[in-house]
Amino acid sequence: IMMSLQTPPRLLELAGKSLLGKEAMTIYTLEELPIELFPPLFMEAFTRRCSETLKAMVQAWPFPRLPLGSLMKTPQLEILKAVLDGLDGLLFQFVHPRRWKLQVLDLRNVDQNFWSVWSGATVSSPEAMSRRKPVEDCPGSRRQQPLKVFVDFHLNERSMDEFFTCLFQWAKLRNGLLHICCKNLKIFETSIKNIRKALKLVDLDCIQEVEVNCTWTLSTLAGFALYLGQMHDLYKLVLSHIYVSPYISPEKEELVAQFTSQFLKLEHLQELYMDSVSFLEGHLDQLLRCLKDPLETLAITNCLLSRSDLRHLSQCPSISQLKVLELTGVRLTHFSPKSFHILIEKIAATVQTLDLDECGILDSQLNAILPALSHCSQLTTFSFRENAISMAALENLLHQTVRMSTLSLELYDVPLETSAAWVRSTTGVSPSSRMS
Repeated sequence: IMMSLQTPPRLLELAGKSLLGKEAMTIYTLEELPIELFPPLFMEAFTRRCSETLKAMVQAWPFPRLPLGSLMKTPQLEILKAVLDGLDGLLFQFVHPRRWKLQVLDLRNVDQNFWSVWSGATVSSPEAMSRRKPVEDCPGSRRQQPLKVFVDFHLNERSMDEFFTCLFQWAKLRNGLLHICCKNLKIFETSIKNIRKALKLVDLDCIQEVEVNCTWTLSTLAGFALYLGQMHDLYKLVLSHIYVSPYISPEKEELVAQFTSQFLKLEHLQELYMDSVSFLEGHLDQLLRCLKDPLETLAITNCLLSRSDLRHLSQCPSISQLKVLELTGVRLTHFSPKSFHILIEKIAATVQTLDLDECGILDSQLNAILPALSHCSQLTTFSFRENAISMAALENLLHQTVRMSTLSLELYDVPLETSAAWVRSTTGVSPSSRMS
């Protein structure tokens, strides 16, 4: 009897449990099993860890995509091995099962809706499900492989465990039979050896987001940059905690040039985040010149910048369409009011989020940018905490921002002179005497 998703979910559950009662029978009956029963039966086999059933179901999977990652939540080696064994039965066969349609194994934690719909938690028809989402395109897949595997690499010393080791070894031995697609790469304190091992498995054209949060030296970063320059579809880059000694030798200058030159190849880069990157001082213009297209997000935080860096930033064509500018922790005290005004004026037409926390901004600088700030017609979020301004300057700022209709979130600190007066009025003791 053909069943539909209008059948009460309880009946589907009972049918699945009945089939799983005899694992051999389940494998034998898969060719005739109604499509509607495949996802709930797979979930039941997953919960019970019925490896042989999972292996057989992969070989008869009647959908283009198997979103395994959203079912696993955390890496499970036993489940992965069963699924990979099932794929092996397909990759090395010339004749595939009649109903097999699998093109993508997705190991990312995405698309919860697939399992909720087929489990009966959400009502939808099989016809609607078959139309709902095409197989995801992969820009790095230049030739047609029988199978694509989507996976996000989050690399640290702890994650290089049996799960990833198993996946790496399996993929390495099946080179040419499948395409490993990684769109999101995160690196946290792992060796360059492990990074190379992971990147050899994927087509670098696939990678769209990279986050590096490592206490790397400049030479390590320059070595990684050779891979970075091959990520032609890269959209977002996050760099944190790159340390360089205050004195940069001619050899290290070459390493900086080797890194910044890779940005010439990143034609799709839209979001650039740099936090605690010490070599930026005196080299920001070198990096900005290599940007091919305008950015949407630029976040330079907790970095030292020179006067020339700030001047080049205000003149850079690639910031003219910024939606987000974050300069938290960048000391701007020595930034000339005129250049500061030019910077804000350049982004005024597009900026939506402006973060100037902990910048040491003075009254003269704030007063210089107020006219440009009033032109920020798209601004929704403005953060201006921990700056050395007076109460009078803050009042001028608030008088300006209160007329900006799009502004929905404003973050300020009470000026030091006001907090000091409040302490004196409530305790009779000055802040300086309280601290002594």
